[in-house]
Order: sequence, then C-alpha cells, then structure tokens
Amino acid sequence: MNVATFQRFFREAASLHVDKSDLKRFTEFVDKQAYDVAIVARDTARWNGRDVVEPPDLPLTKGLQECMREFTRLDDELTLLPALEQLTPRPPDVAFSEEAESRMLTFVGGLSVALARTFRVIDPRLANPRTEHWEQAFKIFDLLV
Repeated sequence: MNVATFQRFFREAASLHVDKSDLKRFTEFVDKQAYDVAIVARDTARWNGRDVVEPPDLPLTKGLQECMREFTRLDDELTLLPALEQLTPRPPDVAFSEEAESRMLTFVGGLSVALARTFRVIDPRLANPRTEHWEQAFKIFDLLV
C-alpha cells in the first residue's frame, strides 16, 4: 500500500493523520490479525469436517460486519483491495475457497476500519496516533480477535 492511499484511508475512516512510520505499524497489524483469523477459520473448517475454509468459517461479529460494509464503501472510492491483497499473509496450511478468499480480504479491510476507529475510542481528540496508541489498539485487538 502506498503512503498516500494509506493516509487517505485513515483520514476517511476516522479523521486521523498518519505518516510513513504508521504504515509499518499498520502492516504489522494486518499481518498478525489476518494470520490469527486464518488460523481460527481453518480450525472452524476442520471442526466442520472440511479442509477448505468457507465464508461461514470466518469469525464475523456484528461490529466487524458493519466495518466491512464501511470498508466496501471506502474501497469504492480508494481502490484498497489490491493493496490489502499484497499485505494479507496466507498461512501455509490454510486453504481458502475462492469466495472465502474474497471475503477474507474484505474482512481484513473491516478490521482496518475497526482499527482506525479504535484510535478514536482510545482518545476522541486524537489527530495523530503515537506509538502508545498503536500499542493500546494492538492489545485491544489481541483480546478480541
């Protein structure tokens, strides 16, 4: 994801100003959360007797579904999916159906919207997230995802 697209995404999603160093933190966030979600989805698929992850295996909460819809709206303006596709890791032992793969990218986009909005929950007056804000947000997502 180029810096300008990343910055515009955070401005649109939560009125935040981010910089190049935040892009590295965002990439770390996407790596960790996408990996964790893929493992949970794989385990759910196996629990249901399948080797391939299908869309219902993804752990979608109501809040994440709303964030996914918001991401889709933003993606129509910003064309973010290709950038997220490059950022989203694929654990080697997780196989996704084509539909689940597409849904996974939108899911990661929804997580990204949720991340941006989490900064506003941490501090409603926040304009530029600092290291401590990123660390707090990471801890929140580690508890919930």
